[in-house]
Amino acid sequence: MGLKDIEFAEGQIADFYRLIGQNVKRLRKERDVSQLELGLAIGHTGVGTISVAEVYHNKKHFNLEHLYKIAAVLECDICEFFRPIL
Repeated sequence: MGLKDIEFAEGQIADFYRLIGQNVKRLRKERDVSQLELGLAIGHTGVGTISVAEVYHNKKHFNLEHLYKIAAVLECDICEFFRPIL
């Protein structure tokens, strides 16, 4: 059985990264954690990574290590970052 050849539009991938960023932001705000606090908690020196990845600015996004650490800091299941926003 061969693999299905699938084309992914650039917009689809951008929407996926935006969804993750929106969920990180939502969960961060629900826990009353600032971008600076979260950035420092995952080992960064400021808000840069968090602020640009939450809005997918200049194609900057969270990687798996970021999401793993953020889930631990925010005490949530990593799956929460991939849930559709209703």
